[in-house]
Amino acid sequence: MERLEIIAITKRFLSEEFEVDEALIVPENNLHSTLDLDSLDYVDLVVVIEENLGFKPTSDDFKAITTFNEFYDLAEQKLALV
Repeated sequence: MERLEIIAITKRFLSEEFEVDEALIVPENNLHSTLDLDSLDYVDLVVVIEENLGFKPTSDDFKAITTFNEFYDLAEQKLALV
């Protein structure tokens, strides 16, 4: 899966799941604050990532992610291993 496809799929499922305008899901924005995530939301986030992208991020993965761009980097790495 190419980066542009990862971005398009991610924007779609994150905007639907977390009721956020797709226009706010841009590479330089903070993933946590844009999606207004609390501790329970991370469970939902892991589930929708696995359902839509086919990999299951770990808590360590999320510790390293601040921006959507960093998430896209992680997705590319994980999907290269699948």
